Amino acid sequence: QTRLRVLRGIDLQAYYGEMTFLLGPSGSGKTTLLSIIAGILKADGGSIHVLGQELNRLKDLESARFRLANLGFVFQQFNLIPALTAAENAAVPLFAAGWKRRAAVAKARTILADLNMADRADALPNKLSGGEQQRVAFARALIQDPKLIICDEPTSALDGATGHHIMELLRKIVLRPDRAVLVVTHDYRILEFADRIAEINDGVIQKIESRKGVH
Repeated sequence: QTRLRVLRGIDLQAYYGEMTFLLGPSGSGKTTLLSIIAGILKADGGSIHVLGQELNRLKDLESARFRLANLGFVFQQFNLIPALTAAENAAVPLFAAGWKRRAAVAKARTILADLNMADRADALPNKLSGGEQQRVAFARALIQDPKLIICDEPTSALDGATGHHIMELLRKIVLRPDRAVLVVTHDYRILEFADRIAEINDGVIQKIESRKGVH
């Protein structure tokens, strides 16, 4: 049996009130690190502390509950459910948490309105533009008021202007003093939005650059 070490000696901290970018080429270990931070994969060694919780000590069900309550995710392909409206898609984490449908959708509508999507709340995903689908993904990530938002390649499927606008929304609406935002990307067009950039290659953090105060 061959043992492959994907990550080696990773030391990364993300801070409240900051957008931390994890930058690196395909195959550099970004997705694996993301999955470990999210508690989806277990690390073979070291310690992973997320919001004060040591993830490696959690059992699978505990990890899932922690993830649902504290983390919000924006996936590269949006992962919207075709048969659900924008508001229903945004409310999915609340459905999973046991909320009544009416209350969950009402909260989703409020968040969509903050994202300038009030008039598109009843539209199905195939009637939404790429940028609008991204906003629904943001609303879904925000619905549980998480302390950590993880964005996996949030602009890779968008043109430059739409991607720039989405990142402006991310800074303006998603980022707060009591929330950390981790953005995994290889899109150099959006680096201006980062407070901190951690460059990863071959499973190693090569350098970390602070850009705090640039914005």
